[in-house]
Amino acid sequence: MTIPEGQQEVARYLTGLAGKPPAETHISAVFVGNETVWKLKKAVRLPFLDFSTLAAREHFLRRELELNKPAAPGIYRDVVAISRGPDGTLGLGGEPAVEWVLRMAPVPPADFLDAMASAGSLTPGLLDDLGDCVAAYHNGLAPVPDRDSAGSLLRIAEGNARSAIAAGLPAAEVNVWRNKMESAIEQCRDWLAERSAAGYVRRCHGDLHLGNICLWAGKPIPFDALEFDEDLATIDVGYDLAFLLMDLDQRAGRNAANRAMNRYVARAGDIAMRGFPVFLSQRAMIRAHVLNSMGRDAGAYFEAARTYLDPAQSMIVAIGGLQGTGKSTLARALAPGIGAAPGALIVRSDEIRKRLHGAGPEDRLGPNAYTPRANAATNRAVIEQARVAADSGHAVIVDATFLDLAVRIDLANAAQQLGTPFVGVWLHAPMAVLEERVGARQGDASDATVSVLRRSAKNDPGPGDWQAVDASDGARALEAVCRTIRANSKAP
Repeated sequence: MTIPEGQQEVARYLTGLAGKPPAETHISAVFVGNETVWKLKKAVRLPFLDFSTLAAREHFLRRELELNKPAAPGIYRDVVAISRGPDGTLGLGGEPAVEWVLRMAPVPPADFLDAMASAGSLTPGLLDDLGDCVAAYHNGLAPVPDRDSAGSLLRIAEGNARSAIAAGLPAAEVNVWRNKMESAIEQCRDWLAERSAAGYVRRCHGDLHLGNICLWAGKPIPFDALEFDEDLATIDVGYDLAFLLMDLDQRAGRNAANRAMNRYVARAGDIAMRGFPVFLSQRAMIRAHVLNSMGRDAGAYFEAARTYLDPAQSMIVAIGGLQGTGKSTLARALAPGIGAAPGALIVRSDEIRKRLHGAGPEDRLGPNAYTPRANAATNRAVIEQARVAADSGHAVIVDATFLDLAVRIDLANAAQQLGTPFVGVWLHAPMAVLEERVGARQGDASDATVSVLRRSAKNDPGPGDWQAVDASDGARALEAVCRTIRANSKAP
């Protein structure tokens, strides 16, 4: 890649400030110094953007600052002119400007999440933080009314197919993908319109892959939001999230994608799963044609773009038992391998209760959150969230004590009405094992104490018609539940 002729003097000046050459993309050059980063937009005109004039570059640098500083105030500083002094040399500030740059703080290369994914250092805790980060980002965005999401996605699919063929991907296979994509979008049209009316279309990040998220003060934050095309960035929040989930799925594995998705839903309460086949496939195709155009291997992303559209069986798996039986641990182990990408949604009653009371998953709640009325509200929300996800064609794992037999019946009835397979599993273990586990909990969504466990044990209803599984050994319990799911996953 090269910097346009008219900007090369500025590039030499910035190289001197940084002490090394820039990192380049086709639209920008980033000069990374010890204390400061200077970002220069290249004077280019492409089919999707025009940075050819000085006024346009200033405008879009200021727009980039405006979009990104709220989420990353420690990284984004200001937009500054480069001008020529009386002696003819270039310097920062002054007027008239001969060029504009965005000043930022440097981030260690190892702290970008794409680098962390390559190094295998995306821990479960960091993935939870990532879900929290994106949920908070989306919750802070204002709804944009009256958007035709289906029409926008159809235009993206057309552009994707055109770019993929131009990049050298096999035209026949790309056209098959486009036909399937267009059909899938049309099937979602009414749902997408309902989402838009409900306020889920917002001016989002637009380019939310792992390379555009970094650690800052130990927590992940998004940066480099798409600034040059308002239409491409004014999208359903589920489509914005999907770029991250697709990138995690391909770079870090299904477990990582599933963990981040479930944490996002636990925080935001938004189930956009009906759109995931379309959303994930579009994002994978974007990555495929970009990589292919750069001469890099795009095979995995091209294959993912096609397989994300393949139908998968929905089902509801209920995991019940007393506190400490390992329901949540088992659910997390099962979820990545069940159903359509990025795996099953975990509907955890403890997390739903927290959200209903405006608390974070690990915040402690008082007795008023556990009254009969609060319990009933939590149970209704659990059933509804499971129903919505299963009706979207995805697998669901419901993690709750299920001490109330009526809740078991309601959940099974919901599955029957949807015509989706239902599996009920009841975990049990000796009381001494349960007490030890509950007593050792830290940083968990459950508020249960040993005394709560003992009270629950006095009203233990047992498995009923659910499959009883000894949870004393977690690995054996997982094997047993997997067998049960396989045996019941073929017929409603």
